[in-house]
Amino acid sequence: MNMASSSQSIFDLRTGADYLSQLPLTNPPLAEQQLIKFLDALLENPPESSILLALLEQARVPIHFVEEEMARRYHNKPLVLSDDEDGFFQQVLSAWQRMGKAYALCARLQGPATDNPQYSTLVATILHRCLYYTGMLILEHFRARREVPAGIWHDLHGYYETAEQWGIVYTPVNDSLESDLQATHCAAAYVTLLLIEVASPYSNSVRDLNLIRRWAGMWAPLVSLHRLDDEYEVPPYIVELMKDQPIHPTSADNNIGADARRLDTSRLGLQLSHMLAQLRQRMTPSQLGLGEETSGHVIQLLEHLSRPWTQTASPRRFRRFSSEGTARVTVGFDAMHFFISSSEEFIQPDSANTYSRAEFEELFTFRNQATPGQALSIKPKVDFPVEEWTVINHSANGFRLARSHAGQKIAHSQLLAVCPHDGERFLLGQASWLMQEGSGGLVVGVSILPGIPEGVSVRHAPTHAAHADRYVRGFLLPPVAAIHDEGSIVIPSGMYQASARLEVHVDGKSRLLRMKHIRQRGVDFDRVSYEPL
Repeated sequence: MNMASSSQSIFDLRTGADYLSQLPLTNPPLAEQQLIKFLDALLENPPESSILLALLEQARVPIHFVEEEMARRYHNKPLVLSDDEDGFFQQVLSAWQRMGKAYALCARLQGPATDNPQYSTLVATILHRCLYYTGMLILEHFRARREVPAGIWHDLHGYYETAEQWGIVYTPVNDSLESDLQATHCAAAYVTLLLIEVASPYSNSVRDLNLIRRWAGMWAPLVSLHRLDDEYEVPPYIVELMKDQPIHPTSADNNIGADARRLDTSRLGLQLSHMLAQLRQRMTPSQLGLGEETSGHVIQLLEHLSRPWTQTASPRRFRRFSSEGTARVTVGFDAMHFFISSSEEFIQPDSANTYSRAEFEELFTFRNQATPGQALSIKPKVDFPVEEWTVINHSANGFRLARSHAGQKIAHSQLLAVCPHDGERFLLGQASWLMQEGSGGLVVGVSILPGIPEGVSVRHAPTHAAHADRYVRGFLLPPVAAIHDEGSIVIPSGMYQASARLEVHVDGKSRLLRMKHIRQRGVDFDRVSYEPL
């Protein structure tokens, strides 16, 4: 079927099915264009409710495949996204919005209850899909590290409340996208998003966020929602259906309305404990249906989830203080090394001093200006950017910083150098929490690496002089006895080799270290423990 215009109509299953079967799925951008036309045609000239629902159900698998492929264009990219990356993000949001609107249209077109014994299942399926695609909008904001716009949480609560009013919250619904083996229901679709949000999505990688989403969907049926019947027993966390916000701590004044619901996560807590016990007994994540991941990674992530998913308050290791002031921030090994080394230029030690092609051509061009007998040298212009960020709050081991203006791109888990608002020296930190606000500004949580960093030159220890590597920039961090942290070295990603030797040059002297274990890893660095040789 040629659907050159979205005003064309699809009034029967065969026409729609033929159109979907001809989608060019090997070309996701083109397939997406055709799917958008398909959805627009259904929205502008909808067929009767049962046909509309059947066509939307057939469209779910191809549209999810296509949108996941489109989302790869901006997942794990530094913020702020480029215009092209942001365009892909907006396209994916547009697809989920259309799916949500089309299912909501199904609900409006659905006639009153009849003698059909499947009526409750039919309505529950429609509301489940409305919850699901509103949830996809929220999830995609998390994965793109964008602030969730106003109104979306309110929409999610509204669909759940409608299912409550119709008495179909726990009516079984099939969802082949999630699991062919077990039915789900509206409450599970709703709880899935609440569990994802409470797991601090902006502090997780896209890889971990996808795992969290998978596990939340698997275990959401273990969580039940209840009205607050006992006014004397106030839960630590509630969700309020009339408020545009997710699950949150109960307010101190206990002014809780009839729209408040509490989550019973006791069975989920037992499931988490059982999974962790199984993993520690050498069962693999794949055997437990947790994905093709390493046991160590899954254990670490499940331990991270155990407190928020059992609604246990996570105690802060260090108290956080509200602050006013400006911190200076720079990124990239070149710039960080320059400022940590008190604005001294990085120069290759003499034993490793070689010239790049550009440097050689510059020397050759200006060779008549060189003084005979004087060592040739090039001093590049040093102009590393350093930005000013507003300090929102701070603790002994980190900062929450904000930037309202355009600036350097920042990636989640990237290494940063931060000069605090109340200090004069740059410290090393990792971007452990990152979100772009609706206004375009950035908010970043920085976890400070222990110790005062020292800029060094580092390379793999040469096996013989003829094959010595050039030095690169690195940082030494001293032991910190107060927190029982051993000394470590920060090196660029890809340089770590277990038990390999490093040659470190500092203050005109070289020494050898043997690399031991990775203590911390980011997108552009590894922090490695070592032993001196």
